[in-house]
Amino acid sequence: MKTLVNRQFDFMGKRRIAFALSGLMILVSIASLLFQQLNLGLDFTGGTLVEVRYAVAPSLDAVRQTLEAAEFRDVSVQTFGASNEVLIRLQQAFDAEVGDRVVELLRAEGDAVELVRAEFVGAQVGEQLRDQSGLGLLVALGIVMLYVAFRFQYKFAIGALLALMHDVIVVVGVFSLFQLEFDLTVLAALLAVIGYSLNDTIVVYDRIRETIRTSRIDDMPAIFNEAINLTLSRTLATSGTTLLVLFALFFLGGDMIHYFSIALILGIVVGTFSSIYVAAALLLTVHLERKDLIPPKKEADAEEEQLP
Repeated sequence: MKTLVNRQFDFMGKRRIAFALSGLMILVSIASLLFQQLNLGLDFTGGTLVEVRYAVAPSLDAVRQTLEAAEFRDVSVQTFGASNEVLIRLQQAFDAEVGDRVVELLRAEGDAVELVRAEFVGAQVGEQLRDQSGLGLLVALGIVMLYVAFRFQYKFAIGALLALMHDVIVVVGVFSLFQLEFDLTVLAALLAVIGYSLNDTIVVYDRIRETIRTSRIDDMPAIFNEAINLTLSRTLATSGTTLLVLFALFFLGGDMIHYFSIALILGIVVGTFSSIYVAAALLLTVHLERKDLIPPKKEADAEEEQLP
């Protein structure tokens, strides 16, 4: 039986199926964003922040369940400083008595709780962050395109840019489709996904370029398959070990980084897929040829003649 290292998969032969799957994911994501939009968290919408101090460190899940049972909406609970100090975020309009109501509910569970502060968190800062983060994503994608075009060739830049856009749209679309809370931690995860996916794409591109230059055949799909199969074990090992850490964060990281870990898990899976079936396969769609990477014979000879 062939091992995974020696097995040759026909990735490019399945590229049309992969394109159809990618197109479907993007259409569903865009439709969800248009008609359902994102479930923005307190960082973007504004709401109420309540800080309380317990005599003994409480269970954050129990605190959240108590407040949700009292019909508080979109409750976020996390420790703040010491383990007995808890920060509670509520996505609702602020009033002067909300802090006292929260403390009464928590004391009713038999805990000794003290109110530290209760204040309103405005949405204006969230709107500025949203606009600046969107601009930051666009700038990052533009810099990526210039870098890849400089290091490789402009056709590689097109593939890399579309692959990164694909990853961001699909991850954001999943959050919109399932109405998962989209906050600043998720936004940070998206930026991390761009970096991870780009790194994976660069590794695949570098192997494709090297294989094109050393291969004696002109069958580009076969060359691409050879290059991708050579990087497959590395790609699966890197993605697999990263996912192990992210699943640990998902199950053990608590409420604070719950959606952050979900976004990264989605991003790693989608990014690994797009490195092969979007970034690499698009090079065939834009008709990458050997001459794009290797100068014609006459030009090469002229350069040699100019050397001292």
